[in-house]
Amino acid sequence: MKRRDFMRAAGGASVAATAAAGAAQPAAAAEEGGGSGGGNLEPDFGAYLDDANLYESAEDLRDQDEVTISVGAGDGLAFDPPAIWISPGTTVTWEWTGEGGAHNVVANEGPAELNSGSPVGEAGTTYEFEFTEDHAGITTYYCNPHEGQGMKGGIAVGDDVPTIDTSGPSLKDPSHFGVDIHEHWVGVSVILMITVSLLFTFFMLKYGESPHTSGGN
Repeated sequence: MKRRDFMRAAGGASVAATAAAGAAQPAAAAEEGGGSGGGNLEPDFGAYLDDANLYESAEDLRDQDEVTISVGAGDGLAFDPPAIWISPGTTVTWEWTGEGGAHNVVANEGPAELNSGSPVGEAGTTYEFEFTEDHAGITTYYCNPHEGQGMKGGIAVGDDVPTIDTSGPSLKDPSHFGVDIHEHWVGVSVILMITVSLLFTFFMLKYGESPHTSGGN
């Protein structure tokens, strides 16, 4: 193997080691900072709303005293907005559109015991609930006849709720896959890889090249 091939191999090993360190640093930062980072935070409704119709993100309505949610929005099988963030003392009114059949509002999990009663389909029907300090936290709910079709919603009350950072692409924490990465081990591994590649290159350049590898006469 020629000298330039060894240099290329060594350089590639060093680059790979540096890339590995760069990939591991966000994970270490996420472990230390808890993933909040002071970015664009919104309530964490967990996986329950992953298949909720019309759901993309929660609407921050903490500056409003009254909020209205349409029941039977979209194709008739959605709450709109499906997820909201409000302050204690806010009154939420669910108003039926008359679309999608008979609906109701039933609590799934959380401090607010939502229950509008039996499903109804008449347009203009309303159900009101005042969220107080006793309901601080996250409450998820659904339409009983159509939960399996994605008619779900969520309400976060107050500032002290679990949040997620949606300001940029999410980075998977390797610990979620059973890999526990610590920053000092990442540094040790990178230094070791670079040192080995440099030593390998040195010895091959000094002792491993024969007079015939250059194709001389």
